[in-house]
Amino acid sequence: MPVAHGVVIALNRLNRLLRYEPERQIAVVEPGMINLRVSQTAAAQRLYYAPDPSSGPVCTSGGNVAFNSGGAHYLKYGMTANHVLGLKVVLPDGEVVELGGESLEMAGPDLVGMFIGSEGLFGIALEITLRLLPKPEMYRTVLAAYDSLEKAGNAVAGVIASGLLPGAMEIMDRLAIDAVEAAVAPGYPAGAAALLIVELEGPAAEVEAEYPRLMRFIEQSGAYAVQEAQDDAARMRIWKGRKSAFSAVGRLSPDFIVQDGVVPRTKLGQALAEIGRLSREFGIRVANVFHAGDGNLHPLILYDGRQAGALVRAEELAAEIMRMCIALGGSITGEHGVGLEKRTYLREMFGEHDTEFMHRIRRAIDPLELANRGKMLMTGETSASSLGRRQTTPW
Repeated sequence: MPVAHGVVIALNRLNRLLRYEPERQIAVVEPGMINLRVSQTAAAQRLYYAPDPSSGPVCTSGGNVAFNSGGAHYLKYGMTANHVLGLKVVLPDGEVVELGGESLEMAGPDLVGMFIGSEGLFGIALEITLRLLPKPEMYRTVLAAYDSLEKAGNAVAGVIASGLLPGAMEIMDRLAIDAVEAAVAPGYPAGAAALLIVELEGPAAEVEAEYPRLMRFIEQSGAYAVQEAQDDAARMRIWKGRKSAFSAVGRLSPDFIVQDGVVPRTKLGQALAEIGRLSREFGIRVANVFHAGDGNLHPLILYDGRQAGALVRAEELAAEIMRMCIALGGSITGEHGVGLEKRTYLREMFGEHDTEFMHRIRRAIDPLELANRGKMLMTGETSASSLGRRQTTPW
């Protein structure tokens, strides 16, 4: 989002695959490279790039680096930071530096890890060295339908507590289900208040051993209908509905806010019940679509911007959800970043000393606060420890 008097630098034409070495399981790409294209390129050698945001067909490697994106399979494989080995970046003063390298084992401080998720405050990535993985030998995908969202949330905590580590666990509520059925007709069970998608993946022997355990738990978790994907086409149909959810919700409302927060898995049921209560209190519909395995909520707050005050009320509801995430011991963002929208919650989550430390790191790299000014951290913000030491004009 542009800010007043800011300069937007578009990197979408820096979209080349600079180097692909399947024998070393790496790919070097420019920041405008589309996520999905990396996996498509590597498919012939049965390799792929593990982070899989739902926006994979359109999101870029540079954007993933800026926000440390995750996706449905984050639970087992981690975020972007777990799959980027090296970066060539231009710093705010124009210096071009190389961080990391092409190995999983690097000496010294983890500068790549610090840069990833910094939302452009430390500069711009020009080249990104990605780690590729062998494709899993086998997938087993299960779709379970529940008569309440809270039951589905509690089932997630139970699966993890059982000792299983699925590749992915995703939940959609009734509003999201209705939207995707209208948009892409995946054939989900009728009348579900919530759907849970669980996918096991890995070596065939491991998956075959874990699958009966998963099915026993699903049957005991209160699911009233269970579908098992019998082939790859059925698996892709299940996932098509989930990955279409954000865009499909546009059928339900002319406008919606995509929120992003995290709660501990053990408190998913409580968090979902509270979102339902807030939805009723505000009189605003909320569609819930989220990465259940790591407690990453994506409430979609539906409103009509043509109505006076509707956006303000929707943002007030979004604020309550953020504060709920903090109160439950979670985070104000999982993978969508802080940007402009969530800056005010940083201090509520971290406190003054922690946020001041973030400012100190930023100023060490960019003393003039030129890079992506106004995002994540308040530009020119002063605290008790910095009063009288420096003053700048807020952007």
